Amino acid sequence: MTKKDLIRTVQEKVKDYPLKDVSYAVHVIFDALIRALIEDERIEIRGFGNFTVKTRNPRTGRNPKTSEAVHLPERRIPVFKSGKEIRHMINTSA
Repeated sequence: MTKKDLIRTVQEKVKDYPLKDVSYAVHVIFDALIRALIEDERIEIRGFGNFTVKTRNPRTGRNPKTSEAVHLPERRIPVFKSGKEIRHMINTSA
């Protein structure tokens, strides 16, 4: 599902609002999530999951094409852990 698909799905559920308003609301939500992750905040959406930021230590990697050693600096990556309810829904619907 793309962001555009998500906007359309939400707009189908709340037909009272025009597509432009729904699109704006989705963008505001995503911007708030991104801003919180940048500030190292943990995002918890009950029944869905948690978003956190993990720091990866610097290390030496390898270029797979040339096998040359490459220094990889410290990085921060977003991590998502699904909630118990969503895991249950996915496993029972399969």
